[in-house]
Amino acid sequence: MRTLRIRTLAGLFAIALVIAWSAARLWDTVGTLPRVPVAAPIVLAVIAVALFATALSLRGRLRAQRERRPGAKGVDPLAAARAVVFGQASALVGALVVGLYGGAGLYLVMYKLDMEPRREQAIYAGLAVLAGVAVVAAALFLERVCKLPEDDEQNR
Repeated sequence: MRTLRIRTLAGLFAIALVIAWSAARLWDTVGTLPRVPVAAPIVLAVIAVALFATALSLRGRLRAQRERRPGAKGVDPLAAARAVVFGQASALVGALVVGLYGGAGLYLVMYKLDMEPRREQAIYAGLAVLAGVAVVAAALFLERVCKLPEDDEQNR
């Protein structure tokens, strides 16, 4: 399994940002913008906490296993692989969400802060962006925790 590249995440973020900003601008000329859900930053924050907790748990168990502590509970390789896949999927979705809410928030900040409901929507979009960045960071940390050490050609 390959590790996620930052370029992939940045590209996905940039494409989603441009599409969301353009769609918000077009949608606003036709009618009203869709609202940013209040639950969006909350759900993203919960996912970030779950990813971070999983990474810390696996890191502690792997460290205890490496140090051969008595009674250390090992990590099932399949469970570690599932955690990595969950982390990678979360990082990709997190980058997409950051781009989408970032584009909508950027449009609101640039053009529509004169009305109170639009200010609230810009705040919710900004909080969703922050929570999405936390998801990406926690997912990359989880992926790094589960990464196998490189094989040494001399000491097989």
